[in-house]
Amino acid sequence: MSINKKRRSTGRVTLADVAQLAGVGSMTVSRALRTPEQVSDKLREKIEEAVSQLGYLPNQAASSLASASSNTIAMIVPSLSESGCAEMFAGLQKVLQPAGYQIMLAESQHRMEREEKLLETLLSYNLAAAILLSVEHSANVRQWLDNLTIPVLEIGALTDSPIDMNIGIDYVEAMFQLTQTVVAKGYQNIGMLCANQEQWIFQQHLQGWRKAMLKAHMSPHRVINAAEPACFSTGAQQLPEFLLAWPEIDALVCVSDDLACGALYECQRRRIKVPDDLAVVGFGNSDVSKVCQPPLTTIAIPHKEIGVRAAQALLARINDEEWEEVTIASSLCKRDSC
Repeated sequence: MSINKKRRSTGRVTLADVAQLAGVGSMTVSRALRTPEQVSDKLREKIEEAVSQLGYLPNQAASSLASASSNTIAMIVPSLSESGCAEMFAGLQKVLQPAGYQIMLAESQHRMEREEKLLETLLSYNLAAAILLSVEHSANVRQWLDNLTIPVLEIGALTDSPIDMNIGIDYVEAMFQLTQTVVAKGYQNIGMLCANQEQWIFQQHLQGWRKAMLKAHMSPHRVINAAEPACFSTGAQQLPEFLLAWPEIDALVCVSDDLACGALYECQRRRIKVPDDLAVVGFGNSDVSKVCQPPLTTIAIPHKEIGVRAAQALLARINDEEWEEVTIASSLCKRDSC
């Protein structure tokens, strides 16, 4: 039997093409692919041969829409390079993949309008759940998610107004702990260096910083919020700005380890002794924080644990079991930079 491998209308081999080549009905092909135990071995082998010959790939979107249940979970992140994103994703996969769930990952590029368009597309699938690595959304997105009957998980950081499930760390408390550590060391003129990040994370960092500084009766006004990404070069570029604006500064709190390491490199270039002349602390406990010179005092965020605990709670929720909404604790790593 002769058959065109690809249809001109879609460029995709269809279930009907497989059925035509195998000489059976489309429903029989569908049954053989979904529940092979329901067809005879001879018929199944014939269909599998047609599938192999045509290179047929099932249309997962159509399959999901036609099914009462789904094994697909959508996840939208602000950026794949976001601090801890890869580790949290690995933690989610560790639990969800063995349970038979697949995660569709999309990147909003820190833009709420892009998150809205992505979510509009992803919700056309019959999803088992939705995961968001953000707690700041447009009015449309919040309305859509509020109306969903599937679990919605906001992961990474805690928020006062979660849409549904919320598992992560308290960034306010983490920054409070870090700043309080610097204050306890006796530094008097402390600054805070921020960079381009999610606005809600910036606000939580700022809140923790102000809380610690005001508790110590110190001014929290020495803050620079750079428009550039939180990377090494930004940290190096912003240190001279701090020294120009506040030459009395004796300690610098950075919202990421990369920023802090950039500031450290600039200190070495300017022969500023750390921590004797200027203490520098970071946030995140990345690998570079452990090997830079001097090693950074920082806050450790257990990103993979967040992913694992969130996945366990989500899986329980999907299965209509009891689940626990937990706060994951951050921890202080005291090293030689402060």
